[in-house]
Amino acid sequence: MSNPTIVQPPPALVRPVIDTHCHIDMQERGRDGSEPQPPDELIALAASVGVTKLVQIGCDVASARWSVEMARTRPDVIVGVALHPNEAPRLFESGGQQELDAAYEAIADLAGDPVVRAVGETGLDYFRTEGALREVQQASFRWHIELAKSVGKTLVIHDRDAHDDVIAVLTEQGAPDTVVFHCFSGDAAMARVCSEQGWYMSFAGVVTFKNNDSLREALAVVPDNLVLVETDSPYLTPVPHRGKPNGSYLMPLTVRCIAEVRGIDENAAATLLWDNAQRAFGEW
Repeated sequence: MSNPTIVQPPPALVRPVIDTHCHIDMQERGRDGSEPQPPDELIALAASVGVTKLVQIGCDVASARWSVEMARTRPDVIVGVALHPNEAPRLFESGGQQELDAAYEAIADLAGDPVVRAVGETGLDYFRTEGALREVQQASFRWHIELAKSVGKTLVIHDRDAHDDVIAVLTEQGAPDTVVFHCFSGDAAMARVCSEQGWYMSFAGVVTFKNNDSLREALAVVPDNLVLVETDSPYLTPVPHRGKPNGSYLMPLTVRCIAEVRGIDENAAATLLWDNAQRAFGEW
């Protein structure tokens, strides 16, 4: 690996796991201006530590198209397509409802491809979006919920600073059969609400952060059949590499944290996470 952003891989897992949410197309450039790692190199690096299958997420029309084309020739990769919650307001501001509708049409067309197993990431992100644009986000979220139901695919949710409204919209609109809260960021009370609904909760590298006891408390109460693991790479890099670009090859660090928090061994954790991912997205 020539990219200087690649850190020393952790020891390989004893059993394989699936990265249920990553962004291969967003791999950051090296500090020396080097090109992003080719997909096959990133996939191979992940496999070398036991992360043998990936869910690649496209967050706008261009990345969704790239993701579908990439996955068609790589059987270990499946795809989720959507307009990210921050993408819908951006399109609306730049070109109004007409531009947003054109993007919806493109995502709906891609969602029918066999390599696409999920509609997402969609949801609500109130960290940067305020005022009337939150209504645009909510309308986009509702549109994606209906798309997931119409194509019979898993709904992958992005929820940032919007827990109550995400659950309210899901409840009012009627959730699809399978829902995944990507990078779950709620507390134990929210985890119990999601558990009651049978919604999956996926944990990323932030669960390893020293000051995140509330997230670990949430992880501890998630039922065995609803817990997932992800990287959200190149973001949310686990300890001890926090601050550096993330990759699927670093996910063993998060898996081992999940095992510790839940009081099980690595083998049991990996088996649980693999089986849950295959149920959440379908076997491949």
